[in-house]
Amino acid sequence: MVLAPILRLEQKIFSGFETIMLTISSGTIFGFLGYRSAIESRRTQKLNSLGKYHFYWCCLLSFIPAILFFLFFSVIDGFILKVWLEDFYPNIDSLDFTDKEINFIKVMNEVDGITFGKAEPWVITAAESWKIWISVADNLRSYITFALSISFGFFAYKKVSPKFEARFNVEKIILYILGLSSVVAILTTMGIVFSVLFETIRFFDYIHPWDFLFGLTWNPQFEGAVRAGSEGADPEYGMVPMFVGTILISLVALTVAVPVGLLSAVYLAEYASKRVRGIVKPLLEILAGIPTVVYGFFAALTIAPMVKSFGEQAGLTVSSESALAAGLVMGVMIIPFVSSLSDDVINSVPQSMRDAAYGLGSTVNETVRLVVLPAALPGIVAAIILAVSRAIGETMIVVMAAGLAANLTLNPLDAVTTVTTQIVTILVGDQEFESAKTLSAFALALMLIITTLVLNFFALQIVKKYREQYE
Repeated sequence: MVLAPILRLEQKIFSGFETIMLTISSGTIFGFLGYRSAIESRRTQKLNSLGKYHFYWCCLLSFIPAILFFLFFSVIDGFILKVWLEDFYPNIDSLDFTDKEINFIKVMNEVDGITFGKAEPWVITAAESWKIWISVADNLRSYITFALSISFGFFAYKKVSPKFEARFNVEKIILYILGLSSVVAILTTMGIVFSVLFETIRFFDYIHPWDFLFGLTWNPQFEGAVRAGSEGADPEYGMVPMFVGTILISLVALTVAVPVGLLSAVYLAEYASKRVRGIVKPLLEILAGIPTVVYGFFAALTIAPMVKSFGEQAGLTVSSESALAAGLVMGVMIIPFVSSLSDDVINSVPQSMRDAAYGLGSTVNETVRLVVLPAALPGIVAAIILAVSRAIGETMIVVMAAGLAANLTLNPLDAVTTVTTQIVTILVGDQEFESAKTLSAFALALMLIITTLVLNFFALQIVKKYREQYE
């Protein structure tokens, strides 16, 4: 509010995209200047590194610090301005966290032009100040980012000389980038796990862990009636029916996807001609690009009635929404995950291993069965694990073809539901995050994460054991 008149930055100059493009342009210009300087100095003295590494050096040093500042400033400016905004809140000392959030939403609605009647005077004043602050912050971010790009680019350019180890420094920067990317991935994973874990702990304040982990009934919809004081059954949060339904549908899907995907990969890699491979493989991979809602329509309108008709003709009782119908369509959907990855892994097996088998008199079938597939087993297991993860995480097909009923059954002809489907169902619409029903979604998510980790652990143990035997 004070900075705006001094710096005259009330009007936004550059957008975030324009700032990034200017930074990229600046880095490219300094890169060409560094490259040109290195090439010219090559006439009198031998270069320690090739000219392209001098280009990379100037370009990276001009771009990376500026972009890191841009991202850091973009994250923290909102938090800082939000704290400053509290000075406008009436009776700030008596407000708790929820009241502050409500006041902030009021101001943001005024900023966005979303009005619900006449706004309070302090809201209008705060909204006007917020607009000025955001404009000042955006312009400061743009100016400082561009200044950093120029400064570091000039510094890198001055470093260019025949004796300068540009290649070593470029590789060092790339190594730091790779390490930072790994740290970001790890921190993101930890953030997801801890955020789910904390909410799960809150859920266990309402429901005993034993009742959740080993309960055989999932029936949370009566919680509202109980809280209102009306008569009704107590809510129950047993996760077993949903995990049984998830495993049941996933097994049906894998029964379809693994044999078809693996056999098609073997055929394409070892038996098919180049012409057939060039036609069939893209057609298989098209399946991965079809939206899941389309698979859901196909399952609900075609496969589910077909399964019900065949079952009734055989004298069986088949639900209109069944695990079998959802699993069959889900299996078709994940065929490309098994097929494409397995095909790549099989093709990566050295040809020398095949030639050695042929030299010992093995047939093509024996070579594939005894040499190629064992050598490609770790990659094939990874492809199957990816398919399992995809099957466990699918929601749309289950909603449309298997239903929402949390039935405890091992019969694939009955209607069941999965963990992900229930998570979506619970969190749809406005929810109160102080109720056991809403917090149960986080508990289900945590159990799903743990299940996936256990599956990955056992898969790695199988691969490790086989590798030791193979080597």
